[in-house]
Amino acid sequence: QVQLVESGGGSVQAGGSLRLSCAVSGYIYPNCMGWFRQSPGKGREGVAAIDSDGSTTYADSVKGRFTISQDNSKNTLYLQMNSLKPEDSAMYYCAASRTRSKDRGRCLWVHYWGQGTQVTVSS
Repeated sequence: QVQLVESGGGSVQAGGSLRLSCAVSGYIYPNCMGWFRQSPGKGREGVAAIDSDGSTTYADSVKGRFTISQDNSKNTLYLQMNSLKPEDSAMYYCAASRTRSKDRGRCLWVHYWGQGTQVTVSS
């Protein structure tokens, strides 16, 4: 059974940092993994994605502030978030895809989702 389990969310003041983790279990062999976020009243948007070659893509709103990475030995995906802004507040979801296609901060096809971790940035 495939599971994506996020951790690392929390509350922080503007300008602060958080690191999200996503532990992957099950025989998934993803070709693309990424982070999405969703705040109340808005649709789910792609934040960052990384493919099996290590190539990354970011949403314009987070470029230069967020860094996505993966540790294949630990089957874990990370999102380092620096210089956080109140508009970054959202539920953050880990996603995995069997296809490599990605663009503008997201895997284009998502086959597996995590349950989400909340990030709240206060001004």
